[in-house]
Amino acid sequence: MNFQQLRSVREALRRDFNLTEVANTLFTSQPGVSRQIRELEDELGITLFDRAGKRLTGLTEPGKEVIKIIERLLIEQENLKRAAQEFSSRDLGRLTLATTHTQARYALPVVVQAFRQRFPHVRLNLQQGSPTHIAEWVAAGEADIGIATESLATDTRLRSFAGYRWSHVVVVPHGHPLANVARLTLDELTDHPLITYDTGLTGRSRIDEAFAHADLTPDIVLTAMDADVIKTYVAAGLGVGIIASVAYDPEEDRKLVAVSAEHLFASNMTRVAIRKGAYLRNFALSFIEMFAPHLSRQSLLGNAGGEPLDALDAAVPIEPSLAGAARQPTHGLRQADAA
Repeated sequence: MNFQQLRSVREALRRDFNLTEVANTLFTSQPGVSRQIRELEDELGITLFDRAGKRLTGLTEPGKEVIKIIERLLIEQENLKRAAQEFSSRDLGRLTLATTHTQARYALPVVVQAFRQRFPHVRLNLQQGSPTHIAEWVAAGEADIGIATESLATDTRLRSFAGYRWSHVVVVPHGHPLANVARLTLDELTDHPLITYDTGLTGRSRIDEAFAHADLTPDIVLTAMDADVIKTYVAAGLGVGIIASVAYDPEEDRKLVAVSAEHLFASNMTRVAIRKGAYLRNFALSFIEMFAPHLSRQSLLGNAGGEPLDALDAAVPIEPSLAGAARQPTHGLRQADAA
């Protein structure tokens, strides 16, 4: 039994049993992948995959159990490498962050800047995508840390922690009828064409829920993945924008006026996620602490010991903060499995 056999089985599941894609992922040949899988099945004395001719079509019942063990073994292999690196080259390495455009553009720059000052020899890789993609990347080990508002808390393969709370804000051009409204209402918003986020992104569900609860139908004429696009079309006069509060900057967005909407839409929680059982190096833990200062290393480990994740929510700040940037780094620690 070897790790290449285990990787072949894991990637077969991840690539929907397409052995050509598995071979490309593992930089080998399709016959080589088939041979690795067959040799492992022969050694174990069980069949892991259902087959139609030479094609894999699914996991057998034994295969469904074995794949769980294979996943754990491969995670531990990665943990072993990281633990060794932590002591052989402590502040050297790569940190991969998976996040949305909103977080990358507005919440993370000051954190990344402080992180680079503390860990100048760590290379940062920033992957942007939808919350669903972010969860998949972290669960698959393709990213060390995920930061997003949606999807992370419900993925059972991940452990997520509350990062910061934020609300939506309405943006309009100067001179717009809503620009000077003292307390905006949902009824007033339905009188105008709206521009906001795509479904499933940046708290869009909170917006939809508010209108549905009020039995109102908003006229959403345009949606986009990020606030920059929304603000561009609002400035062009195409409609009223609803964006994340962190995405509005009075200096940069001088063509627009922000109108409070925190009383209209429920607040949102941006979360930080890691893969269950993953070994996080010191600089990865430090990044989390810098992004969410209320998540001390002790509190992270406390949650690993069974403390409910929502126990820290009361301490979550509104908008990101850098209060934890001055903490002194310590050794990397294993993040224990959680149910």
